Amino acid sequence: MSNSLATRAAAGGRARQKVMSWLGLHAIAVALAIAFIGPIVFILLTSLMSDQQALTKNLWPTSWHWENFGAVFDQAPLLQYFFNSVLYAGLATILMLISSIPVAYALSRLKWRGRNMMFYLVIVAMMLPPQVVAVPMYVLWAKAGLTGTLWPLILPNLVGDAFSIFLLRQFLITIPQSYSDSARLDGASEFKTLFLVILPMAKPGIAAAALFSFLNAWNDYFGPLLYAGENPSNWTLSLGLASFRGVHQVQWNLTMAATVLVMAPIILLFFFAQKQFIEGIKFSGVKG
Repeated sequence: MSNSLATRAAAGGRARQKVMSWLGLHAIAVALAIAFIGPIVFILLTSLMSDQQALTKNLWPTSWHWENFGAVFDQAPLLQYFFNSVLYAGLATILMLISSIPVAYALSRLKWRGRNMMFYLVIVAMMLPPQVVAVPMYVLWAKAGLTGTLWPLILPNLVGDAFSIFLLRQFLITIPQSYSDSARLDGASEFKTLFLVILPMAKPGIAAAALFSFLNAWNDYFGPLLYAGENPSNWTLSLGLASFRGVHQVQWNLTMAATVLVMAPIILLFFFAQKQFIEGIKFSGVKG
């Protein structure tokens, strides 16, 4: 009996030692995970509270109010905001890919005079915040009669996006040049080489660039406020959420419920696309 107890005690001690060792090695990661997940849990729990309990010292709902999510749809045209956000983010991403992929291909796979200088210009363009050209661009779109809509935010993607071009270029240079050379020897044109040979192997990089573009457009607040702020029918979710918070600032349970509804689609999108996203980021900085 004493030997059995000693064996169990030793096994328990080893288990506790493993747990403490794991916590010691991963303490920083665990702390960062808690710091990241904590606000999301707080928002979710507050969204399910009553108006009287929200933002009190009691952090756990005394009663669960799932009807808060339905009340959000009754008090704001959330579906219209959602449609506008999908339209803006979807079209901006598609146009970005159409325009940026050929530029990235030319900067990474083709040899031509001035290629390095053009790449440096792309890097410089990445460093410029959009607010720098906000005034002249607004004047341009106002003269075109497109203010009050989301088109001034969508159409510029037809000329490419500096960050997306950089990301795609960094990924494309990781694909061996021998694939392109073999296609050319078989008589394939550059466009055929791009679409039939390179693009199928560049799916992770394209997915990462598309996800970045979609997230940037989905979370954009400054652009919709600048161009569509005067027309509520063209508001996106970010702009609509800000307006909702201003109207219902004393009803924090409804504000948090609206926040959860705005966050949910993008969180689901990331979880479904995280494999391609991580692969694209991992291989995009291998070569310079």
